[in-house]
Amino acid sequence: MRTTISIFAPFLIECSKMADPLRKKILSIFRLNGLSLKSEATKFLRDVLSPLSEPEVDEWLEKIVETVQSQPLGSSLVDRDTIETAVQECSKDPSEDSDKAFCIIDAFSTPKFSFSVDRKKFFPVSGKASLHPVTDIKSMLFAERYTVIQQRTSRHELFSNVAELEAVKQNQNSERFDLKTVEFLIGSTGCLKQIIVLGMLSQIKEGKFYLEDPTGAVELDMSQAKFHTGLYTESCFVLAEGTYDDDIFHVAAMGFPPAEPSKITRNQFGSINFFGGPSQTCAKASSKLKDMEKENTDAMFVILSDVFLDQPRVVDKLRTMFTGYSTMPPSLFILCGNFNSQPYGPKQYKAIKESFQAFASLVSEFPSLLESTRFVFVPGPQDPGPGNIIPRPPIPESLVKVVTEKIPLASFTSNPCRIQYCTQEIIIFREDLINKMCRNAIHIPTDPKDIPNELLKTILAQAHLCPLPLHTRPIYWGYDSSLRAYPVPDLLVLADRHDPYTCTALDCSATNPGSFSKNDFSFKVYWPPTNEVEDCKIAD
Repeated sequence: MRTTISIFAPFLIECSKMADPLRKKILSIFRLNGLSLKSEATKFLRDVLSPLSEPEVDEWLEKIVETVQSQPLGSSLVDRDTIETAVQECSKDPSEDSDKAFCIIDAFSTPKFSFSVDRKKFFPVSGKASLHPVTDIKSMLFAERYTVIQQRTSRHELFSNVAELEAVKQNQNSERFDLKTVEFLIGSTGCLKQIIVLGMLSQIKEGKFYLEDPTGAVELDMSQAKFHTGLYTESCFVLAEGTYDDDIFHVAAMGFPPAEPSKITRNQFGSINFFGGPSQTCAKASSKLKDMEKENTDAMFVILSDVFLDQPRVVDKLRTMFTGYSTMPPSLFILCGNFNSQPYGPKQYKAIKESFQAFASLVSEFPSLLESTRFVFVPGPQDPGPGNIIPRPPIPESLVKVVTEKIPLASFTSNPCRIQYCTQEIIIFREDLINKMCRNAIHIPTDPKDIPNELLKTILAQAHLCPLPLHTRPIYWGYDSSLRAYPVPDLLVLADRHDPYTCTALDCSATNPGSFSKNDFSFKVYWPPTNEVEDCKIAD
């Protein structure tokens, strides 16, 4: 049975003999997590926890510390106000989770976290990002990407001191590698062999590739390099192994930094809500949401892309689809753009507004869908919006107001966007990514069938949805963190004009529904209870 703490009730009970040991335990737990408490914060927390049994004290201290760490702290010295806020958050009724079973998070509302190299923890970044920040933000963008990947790589068993110590204890042989920085290479006077460096691929001079990290840049010779799986482009972070001689790093082998399953990330950093949404803690930590997910065995998401609402044949196929699903309404329709087959020209806005009016009228013909099915609209690269820069804001309200008025559960969101369903984390990204990655790659697989798998491995290794250089795919510098794919989500919807596919890696499924309008009206159905993706098609 859950214990609830009333934090503002008067505490008239005098401190018992256990008060001093309790105070020591509180201070000790916070010190172990790199935090210190002000005296009034310690007294407050001691008074709050003193009525509880020892096991309950341990449980609450763990929750309070995690909640404190998820708050934007100015320093490691914690005051009473911060502790009160943490206790309030931990004391919330679990029934409040029912409102968070389904949540749409647009790219401009995703939380931003920064990794502290000294404290080995992620901390939230306070304040709202700017669409037009100072130029320093551009360099910080890549530095933050590097820090996220570096901390993950350094914990991997091939590079971790902890893994080596465990192997020694168990009398096992442990092959461990040392990561070097570019500064280490540049500062060397002799020839260095079998060196491994983590850095970003770049072209500082045309036709010459360099490996960059926060300490410097070194020219690469990749003529003899053997590439491991992945799509390698500029701005990708790689592990390069080779020999440094004559101011050039001669690469013998190149691969991506090892990605890690979401479970390992959360074991390392606790229940921090990296994903976003109203809760301070991640949805996977909620037992209430886990139970709700198990009970809802009929949950079903229908995913479409390139839904050209201005084409009569497409509208007819949508009517056929809605007719079929009206007897068993899906939980969610995810509709990705483009929503107009002729996105340019003076009549674009009028055409798309009329198309959405027709769509709203179509859905209104099916009361069962209106009552119980959500509709999420994600803009495509050619839909109305302020330039082709990601993340893209939702389609302007003036064009879609008729849809939200007629369909109560319709939501127009950004590209990319995130959806939290119970404990599952889903990222939706509408971008012709395979074409752009292959066109800009310095090495691609010989078998085209492997490309979707290679793309998924690339995204997870880079912890980023779009690891292309900024001149190829512009990104709002201040919102680069909204494209992070870290921790690894449960489902990645990579809506693309490429042929449909579904692949899996590290307990993450990636699917592309393909072009609904151009690919024989194919789409995907995702079943959250089993994490399965089905191929579907509307026959003629």
